[in-house]
Amino acid sequence: MDARLAARSDLRFTPAGVPALDFQLAHESTQAEAGGERRVTCDLAALALGPIAKELAAVDVGAHLRCRGFLARRYRTGMSVTFHVNEFELLEGN
Repeated sequence: MDARLAARSDLRFTPAGVPALDFQLAHESTQAEAGGERRVTCDLAALALGPIAKELAAVDVGAHLRCRGFLARRYRTGMSVTFHVNEFELLEGN
């Protein structure tokens, strides 16, 4: 997913000592749907763990990223989701 790093918290560590970073991604795109085009905009809660969290903590807010990962429930019993980022790259224009 291509998105802008909209906000991020400070780098923290889990009780097991694993680096963790909570942040927000802002996505905008045009998608094909039912034979037409649909403009899509959304903000998404995201999480990075381990070395990727340390790398993302050094990225400036506002930077454009291409992120890869998966969606999972934010809380075990909740309905909201968090995008767990496993890989990212900075896009041109940063």
